[in-house]
Amino acid sequence: MTYQECLDYLYQQLPMFQRIGNVAFKKSLDNIIALCEALGKPQLKFKTVHVAGTNGKGSSSHMLAAVLQSAGYKTGLYTSPHLKSFTERVRVNGAELPQGYLISFVEQHRGLFEQVKPSFFEMTVALAFQYFADEQVDVAVIEVGLGGRLDSTNIIEPELSLITNIGFDHQALLGDTLAEIAGEKAGIIKSGIPAVITTKQDEIIQVFEQKAAAEQAPLYFANDSLTVKVLEQQLEGQVYDVYLDGKLWIASLQSDLAGGYQQYNLPGVLQSLLLLRERDYAISDEAIRQGIAHTKTTTGLKGRWQVLAYSPLTICDTGHNLDGIKQILVQLKALNPKQVHFVFGAVNDKDVTIILQLLPKDYTYYFCQAQIPRALPVSELHEKAVSMGLQGEAYATVSEAIAAAKGNAKPDEVIFIGGSTFVVAEIDEL
Repeated sequence: MTYQECLDYLYQQLPMFQRIGNVAFKKSLDNIIALCEALGKPQLKFKTVHVAGTNGKGSSSHMLAAVLQSAGYKTGLYTSPHLKSFTERVRVNGAELPQGYLISFVEQHRGLFEQVKPSFFEMTVALAFQYFADEQVDVAVIEVGLGGRLDSTNIIEPELSLITNIGFDHQALLGDTLAEIAGEKAGIIKSGIPAVITTKQDEIIQVFEQKAAAEQAPLYFANDSLTVKVLEQQLEGQVYDVYLDGKLWIASLQSDLAGGYQQYNLPGVLQSLLLLRERDYAISDEAIRQGIAHTKTTTGLKGRWQVLAYSPLTICDTGHNLDGIKQILVQLKALNPKQVHFVFGAVNDKDVTIILQLLPKDYTYYFCQAQIPRALPVSELHEKAVSMGLQGEAYATVSEAIAAAKGNAKPDEVIFIGGSTFVVAEIDEL
């Protein structure tokens, strides 16, 4: 098999949530258990940190991996979905999974796949676990794909569990209330294993407290002991003072992750690192500084408030649910732009109406459709947007919409590309 033939086989044979949506989600851990049993339980051969949440789990996973790597640990990182290449999902010390490893894994275990009939995600999780075991990583940061309780990653026995924030996303699968969604995310809390909650949200505190009590798991709300103050917000990064129990702990902490929303992710990351220290991980303050300052370059993180060009200023972000879009709009407003040219697309299994109602009516919109079956048809998107007073044209592809925005935007205006991870994935410059 060539690499492309291998990918074609996976995309065609295995149901893929990224492409087709909810029907690819398996409401059971049976398949991943069967795969990993056949592989000799690779997920138990290395230490792990488990990360869930509605927003911020990707950035938090990358920050944790960057700090662990800076501290000298051979560090695995599993994230999803990928933006450009499948191999982005599985990294060791920042290096992507070798294409040859994927090919040999698929060729070797094709019979197993045909017997178990896993989803694309289940196969990928098993692949990641096997690769990390083969590479003998010291520790791997494992990001939940969707939810937590029934997510394929939820068969690990982690050093700790981190849950970032809870918002509305994937309600058809996770529930219609914050409490129901929080209950699914809380499913990663394991017996006796510390759990960190990044954001203390009054209406769902009890969900985590009850689950932690049932599992006799120590529970930490990061904001109870950690405060992050923004000293300086830069276009491609920011500087923080970090206070621990009211006292200055790390002064002028530089981060290469832009986007004001990162200040809300940081307490959970830092609380997790402090707990790992208690579990005898040698993580110095200097390793924390190095890791947070160089997260993007260390781990290859893309698509989080990423600057693509300066004239006109062109930015993309993968934020795609209600809370994510709210944060993006705050960021755009802070730029004080003369005009925003917004390239926007969405998927068909979310209520885009709520997001369209949020979008400013004085922006110029370029509605588009990502090249996946799950994309919301641009004609439908355009019709809904116009009915809500948004001004803009419809384009068949992301690249056509971007080209139109570039053609219209003046040098001192802003182009923003987003609305869906899959729109960002189709940016040529990424």
